[in-house]
Amino acid sequence: MAVEATERPPASAPRGRSVLGYRAGRERPAGGLELWSWLFMRVSGVVLLFLAVGHVLIMHVFDEGIDRVDFAFVQMRWQNPLWRSWDWALLSLGLLHGVNGMRVVVQDYVKTPGWRFAANMFFFTLGFLLFVLGSIVVFTFDPGAWPSS
Repeated sequence: MAVEATERPPASAPRGRSVLGYRAGRERPAGGLELWSWLFMRVSGVVLLFLAVGHVLIMHVFDEGIDRVDFAFVQMRWQNPLWRSWDWALLSLGLLHGVNGMRVVVQDYVKTPGWRFAANMFFFTLGFLLFVLGSIVVFTFDPGAWPSS
């Protein structure tokens, strides 16, 4: 009867790689744009967690819940610059975080340079257009121009 032995990785195996050459996960970048992108994802993720959880609690849980959220509520809420800033920060960080995440996914899975460039440009353009549209809405909305309900 034969006994199979399993291979054990040597103690000096490089971090982030397995013995057989397959990637075990992303390594922390050494420097340049990739390092700043990596750091941005971590910091923006923590800030987005605070902003998104705060948004959900304030808009959908506290007081009367979602029953109070209508156009008049947003009209009243956006009279305060704090809430406009909060919503714009949520929009900005969410879009930047998402586009940067898609850039990393494209970098990992799209191997052909031409397709990688095209996919990245698609996500950059879409993110930019949504950012501009959302910013226009947040900064040009005039609560006084609408009749109050």
